[in-house]
Amino acid sequence: MDHRFVGIPELTDVPRVAVVVDVMRAFTVAAWAFSRGAEKIVLASSDGEALTLKESRSGWLALKDGAPAVGFDTVNSPGLISSLDLAGRTLVQKTAAGTVGALAVASAPLVLCASFVVAGATARFLKTEGSGPVTFVVTGDAGQAAEDLACAEYIGQHLDGGAVEVAPYLHRARTSRAAADLADGVRRGYQGVHPDDVDLCLEVDTFSFAMVARQEGSVTVLRPAAAPDGSADASW
Repeated sequence: MDHRFVGIPELTDVPRVAVVVDVMRAFTVAAWAFSRGAEKIVLASSDGEALTLKESRSGWLALKDGAPAVGFDTVNSPGLISSLDLAGRTLVQKTAAGTVGALAVASAPLVLCASFVVAGATARFLKTEGSGPVTFVVTGDAGQAAEDLACAEYIGQHLDGGAVEVAPYLHRARTSRAAADLADGVRRGYQGVHPDDVDLCLEVDTFSFAMVARQEGSVTVLRPAAAPDGSADASW
C-alpha cells in the first residue's frame, strides 16, 4: 500500500488517516501515562495554553519538554511518568514535536499517535478501523528523525502484511541523534531526562492499546483505544 511519510512542514492537506509518530519522547510518555491510569491527555499548542487548560479544571496536570518549570507538574520523560499514579487524571501535554504534529492533523477523520511501545496495537487498530493509505507524520527533525521514521516504517510494514523483523528498526532508533542527545543529557545530569528514557522508548509492543486523537469541543484529546487481539496474526 502506498503510504506517505512526511514531516510536519510537508503537510499541505488534511489526510484521511494520519499516524503521528514521536518515539523520543511524547507518545512513549503518553502511552506510559495511560498505563498508569490517566483517563485522557489534552494536547496543547503552547506552554501558556497548557497552563491555562490546567488551571481551568480542578485536578488536571500539565507536562512539557525540558527541565521542570513553574506551574508544570512533571516533564516529558517516560522514566519519570512510569512511576506516577495517574489513576483517573487528565494530563495536558505540550512538546516540541509530537503534540505539534498531532494538532497539525487534528481535523483528519482518523488520527492515531504512536511510538514503538504501541506499534503493534496501532497497526491492528488501523487494519480494523482504517482503510486506504496512511499518512505517517514523522514529527522529529522536520521529518528526518531516524527514530520516528523507523517506527513509522515498522508500522507501515505490518499494515502491508507479512512478518517484520524489528531489530533493524530499533537499531536505527538506538543510533539516532535523539537517543544520543538523551544519553548525553543523562551524563550531564540535565533535569527533565531519566536514565531509563532511551530504553523505555525502544521497548516494542509494551502496551496493547492504540492512542486515538479526536477533537472534543475546542481541544484535541488523546485517549487509549482497544486494539484487536493480535494472537492470530503470526507477524506479531
